Order: sequence, then structure tokens, then C-alpha cells
Amino acid sequence: MTQYLLSRPHTLISLTAFAERYQSAKSSISEDLAIIKEVFEEEGIGDLQTLAGAAGGVKYMPKMRESVALDIMKEICRELEQPDRVLPGGYLYMTDMLGQPELLADVGRMFATAFADRKIDVIMTVETKGIPLAYATAACLNIPVVIVRRDNKVTEGSAVSINYVSGSTKRIQTMSLARRALKEQSRVLIIDDFMKAGGTIQGMMDLLFEFKATVAGVGVFVESGEVELEERLLEDYVSLAKLTAVDMKSKQSTVIPGNYFKA
Repeated sequence: MTQYLLSRPHTLISLTAFAERYQSAKSSISEDLAIIKEVFEEEGIGDLQTLAGAAGGVKYMPKMRESVALDIMKEICRELEQPDRVLPGGYLYMTDMLGQPELLADVGRMFATAFADRKIDVIMTVETKGIPLAYATAACLNIPVVIVRRDNKVTEGSAVSINYVSGSTKRIQTMSLARRALKEQSRVLIIDDFMKAGGTIQGMMDLLFEFKATVAGVGVFVESGEVELEERLLEDYVSLAKLTAVDMKSKQSTVIPGNYFKA
């Protein structure tokens, strides 16, 4: 039962389904679920929510304790501060880290914890480095992912394209999303790997407007703290890490845990 629940996060499973699957009485199933719930909470794996009534059941909600998340992010910040990661323009090289399954699983659980109580239909990200983060989060929330393209591909079919202004470079760029990729009125969680002024995320928000969709939340892996507040295009977002200083000459940078840990 534990494995069944872990592999189906955010999915309501009735006691009847468990009773039929394991050929057990509902009373026995309820006792076992109480034990599983206690273990999940003690180990910090997540919550096991119970919904009463004929249409009720149990739902596993993956979560991570803030103390555990903070320890993980401090280690990630130390890795991000390595001198060879500093790139021109005040960016950090993170591609290798975003290919590590364990790191992605941890980050996915952090975002899933931050947005667990919001009704979300789909996760959106823009190609390319945000894709693994989006899928890691989607795996914990058990919802689909849609990927915004920098240019329209013939394999995408009919698409909606918009121009947006990059918040950091002030250049006009284009992004597009296939019409079939997103249903109208969807509630969307935006996930991105790095945010400087927020121009790309604002562009995704503008694109969602064309689909009559609602932004349910914004999560970024690393935000830049070197952007003036008046230049920041977003106010409501969750960041896991914050790049507070970059010295291009010495290749030194300072990365601290983000506002996720100040909520």
C-alpha cells in the first residue's frame, strides 16, 4: 500500500479500491493507512489526507520539512558558489546540476510543498533548462507539463506566439505555445531555472492570458539579487536560492537560500 501511494501522489484512492486490490476488509485497510500516515509524518515524507464520505478516500501529498529543505539548499548554494560557475552577464552555470536525479527530486518536492495547497492543472516552463525542474515538480504534484518554445515548430501545429521584452537585456524576443497544449481556463504553475528581472516569466504570463488561463503560482530555482527592485517585473514568486553578489574579476559569487525559507 505504501508503494502504491508513493507512486500516485495527489491522487484520491478510495478504501474500496484498496480493499479490492489487497482482498482485505476496509477496517483492516483503515488501520494500515493510519500506520502509514504516522510513518509518513515521522519521516517527513509528506501528508496522507483522508476524505470522508462515499466519494472519499486517501490522498498522498509529497512534502519536505523546511529544516531538511534548508540543509539541502545550503549544500546546493555552496556548489553554485564555485568560481568556475560564474558566467558573463551575472549568470551561473547550472546545466550539470539540473541533470542530477537526486537534486531534481529534492527540488521537485520543495516546489510541491510550496504549492501543495493551490489548485493547479498544469505546470508551464520555457525551453530548455527549466524542463527538468518542471517535470520533477510535476512528478510530485501528478500533473502534466507544457513547454513554451522560443520559436514555433511545425510539429507543434497551430500555435499562439507573442513578443515580450527581456527584463534584463531589454531586447524583444518571441515565445510560442501550441494551441492544443493548454486548455482554456487552466490554472498554471510556472517553473523556471533562473530569474533576473523576470521578463521571461512575465512573457509566459502574457501568453497564458491568450489562453484565458490563470497563474496559480511562480517558482524559480535561483533568482538574481543584483536587480534593482524597480526593475523587477514580479513580486509574487517562490525562489529556492538567491544569487546576491557576483564579482566577474575574481569569479566569486554569493548564493543564499531564497524566499522559500522566509515565508
